[in-house]
Amino acid sequence: MTQGKFIAFEGGEGAGKSTQARMLAAALEARGIECVVTREPGGTPGAEAIRALLLGTEGEGWHPRAEAMLFAAARSDHVERLIRPAVAAGKWVICDRFVDSSRAYQGGGGGLSDAELCELHRIGSLGLLPDLTLLVEVSPEVARERAALRDVDGADRIGGRDEAYHAKVAAAFARIAEAEPARFARIDGNGRAETVHQAILAVLTPMLAPL
Repeated sequence: MTQGKFIAFEGGEGAGKSTQARMLAAALEARGIECVVTREPGGTPGAEAIRALLLGTEGEGWHPRAEAMLFAAARSDHVERLIRPAVAAGKWVICDRFVDSSRAYQGGGGGLSDAELCELHRIGSLGLLPDLTLLVEVSPEVARERAALRDVDGADRIGGRDEAYHAKVAAAFARIAEAEPARFARIDGNGRAETVHQAILAVLTPMLAPL
């Protein structure tokens, strides 16, 4: 059996990751590639329960370290129960966020060290990394416009944080991608969804060629 692939979409609020994940899955399915589209935090019943704890707006929220550990716990369940089995079964897993979101949000935005976050990931998920991480980058103006359209009923706890926080997150994503160029492809997400989709397919061409 052919081993599957693990593709993660990363980026800040309003980057269009979820839309692009769905479009990529449809394009791969049209090529006969079986896909699983999932998200973080979430993807399994246990991880979805943790998602509700993390993103709900009731109460005062979590200290950054507690927040990071909850994300790591959700990811651990997600990896063991969904991601690893699907890839082993020859499927392509397309995930809306993975560990680099923790590194950018709880690290860049929340001030935790990258080493600590990577160690949490080593313990919880045995250090699993995507075969390719697609970082979709948009301008702050585009991000605000898209987030406003998406969050008509209000933003979640993390999405609703101030612009200074989200600027730190964007800068952290850029630093991570620059430091790990072999794993990352940086995608200009400012254009139309179809234009961004075509850019993503172009990046994936080497992975698709042998299929």
